[in-house]
Amino acid sequence: MQQAASFWLAKSEPKTYAFSDLQRDGRTVWDGVRNNQAALYLKAMRVGDQVLYYHSQEGLAVVGIAAVAREAFPDPTDPAGRFVAVELTPLRPLPKPVTLAEMKANPALEAMAMFRQFRLSVCPVTPEERGVILGMSEA
Repeated sequence: MQQAASFWLAKSEPKTYAFSDLQRDGRTVWDGVRNNQAALYLKAMRVGDQVLYYHSQEGLAVVGIAAVAREAFPDPTDPAGRFVAVELTPLRPLPKPVTLAEMKANPALEAMAMFRQFRLSVCPVTPEERGVILGMSEA
């Protein structure tokens, strides 16, 4: 029996690697994650899982949706070989970015993992939270 897809949120500074860069490139290695909890989340990702792409530092908003194209493999930027990376492909930009302020103001999102461990660059998103964020993007 096939497991249902999971949903994630991944943060990237737009000046380092924006969603538009992912769209241009068509695929990227999501590497450089050095937090143990975030690395566990990367290891849990499966091909086809959807990833909400969040611009951190500048913009502070979910701006697009990506998909996991390759499951965890040794991070090529980690000389110690302790951490993993995944590959992502772009699915689509959101019709309207959903800002951090808008997400924090929505009671349906108050329990998001992103708010409990804000410094994590990768965290899970429930199907309900994903639906709320996508709905906010359509409004």
